[in-house]
Amino acid sequence: MKRDLEAARELAAGLAVRAGRLQIERRDTLRMGAPKAHANDVVSDVDIASEQLIVEAIHEAWPEDATQAEEGHDRAGGSGWTWIIDPLDGTRNYVSRTGPWSVCIALYHGDQPRMAVVHDPAAGETFSAIDTGGALLNGEPLTGSSGPSLAEALIGVSFQPNPQTKQRAGRVLRELLPLCGDIRRIPAALNLVYQAAGRLDGGLALDTKLWDIAAGALIAREAGVTLGGRGPDFSTELTIGAAPSLWPELAAKVRAADL
Repeated sequence: MKRDLEAARELAAGLAVRAGRLQIERRDTLRMGAPKAHANDVVSDVDIASEQLIVEAIHEAWPEDATQAEEGHDRAGGSGWTWIIDPLDGTRNYVSRTGPWSVCIALYHGDQPRMAVVHDPAAGETFSAIDTGGALLNGEPLTGSSGPSLAEALIGVSFQPNPQTKQRAGRVLRELLPLCGDIRRIPAALNLVYQAAGRLDGGLALDTKLWDIAAGALIAREAGVTLGGRGPDFSTELTIGAAPSLWPELAAKVRAADL
């Protein structure tokens, strides 16, 4: 089944902006729910309301499509198209007012990403991409970093804050931090789109979920970022991204540390 991917991007971008506006408006009155997988895996009523807004509009536009969403608004579909949604990537930053967060929407056909949007509500920035169509920031083309040496590179780091992953991240950072220019810890989606924009020279993400990285990975790839993991393909267990000239060295260091 063919799909107008420009129309899909327009819808996704509009929904991401609407969800982001809701998040800003309700930040002072949000209510926290019970933690999910672990004590640091937090969720608010704003996460749930944002996801409901996005999913309902997608189902109205394409009722035969499937949805896979972080807060549970999943639905099977018969069209072969699946929308992968993280309504608020970086909830801990959002509720504590300590850093950025984003709204993430990706559209897959089968197992192939075809369209993606990542919206930063606080900055008013909307990153997007269509498969083989390049990446955009607020409608303007994006190009990744030119790739300095690792000793000068700014590296983004993302990881789930459960005890096991924090131990794993600690091993990687212990080896990587003395070798690179500096690091920034940010949510996974923004890690990837900042690489797409050349703000970060590379990055890694540990133990994510598909909705954390699906949209950002397509945007990064379309901006010329090299992506991989333990092998040539990135995964939720390990995603490594970098400018092409930097990627082999960064990947080798991360893989060696992450044993």
